[in-house]
Amino acid sequence: MFLYESIPWYSWAMFGIVLVGLIALNEVTRRWKWAGIAFFVALPLLLTIFVWPTTAGEGSSTGTWFHWVKVYSALAGCLGFMLIRYVPRLAAKKWVLIFPALILAINIGEAVIRDFEVANLQGMHDGVFMVGGPWNYMNAIAGILNLVTICGWAGIFISRDKTKDMIWPDMMWFWIIAYDLWNFAYVYNCVGDHSFYAGAALLISCTIPAFFIKKGAWLQHRAHTLALWMMFTMAVPAFVSTSPFAVESSHNPAALFVVSALSLAVNIAVAAYQVYTIVKRRRNPLRDELYTDLPQYKEVRDANLPVGSLAAQPAPR
Repeated sequence: MFLYESIPWYSWAMFGIVLVGLIALNEVTRRWKWAGIAFFVALPLLLTIFVWPTTAGEGSSTGTWFHWVKVYSALAGCLGFMLIRYVPRLAAKKWVLIFPALILAINIGEAVIRDFEVANLQGMHDGVFMVGGPWNYMNAIAGILNLVTICGWAGIFISRDKTKDMIWPDMMWFWIIAYDLWNFAYVYNCVGDHSFYAGAALLISCTIPAFFIKKGAWLQHRAHTLALWMMFTMAVPAFVSTSPFAVESSHNPAALFVVSALSLAVNIAVAAYQVYTIVKRRRNPLRDELYTDLPQYKEVRDANLPVGSLAAQPAPR
């Protein structure tokens, strides 16, 4: 196969289980505050003390600085988003709303640094087989573009329904697709043998809710599913490396190049469209929401804003 070695039926079955499990747990943790506290506060404390020092130690495929930083930054995002969601006075402060954009930018930046690192690596490193090359630089540039096209954070608000989701209307579907392609290419480049699950299944698990279950809450879905997955793989690293369900990358330079080239091309297109929007509509990307004229923006905004709120007035053009 082009991207992977052979994928047996039971690995596809496990792919489905992982996908459905992440979507289900995301629904549980976003709908009930007690579940969020249990999964993102109590459970990580127990794992940090009793499990991860053994399972994610030196020599493990999840024992690198990146995995440790990733799991805690994902958890920080979950906890910060919960504070914004459940403490009304925080969501009312515009300067607090920069936190979601900042934690997202930090997570993208961590991966960009890792892509640059892996570009010069060949063979086994930190328990993972690396095939570094120009594709790493291509995808790192795509990641930088994805980072700088984060916009509209000042328009974040909390949904009016019982789930109190963190809604980001200006985070459009095309940016999400560009992120997915970049992030899959990053995982495929840097931890290719994990990418069947940690790339494809994980990304689909937050994109499906964002498009079909709770629109406008992609970043919240992403933080929850990423934290859940990272906690699992830190505790059971063999699942993606030596278990019967593990799927190995083909480590094909052509596949690495194609995946990163697609990521770069789409992120260039999104950046170009954003520049066009900024110039045409005379918007400030550091202050204004950019896509208020798009029907997808209006759909998300109108479905979630509190009835009668000042923000429920027509969005500026």
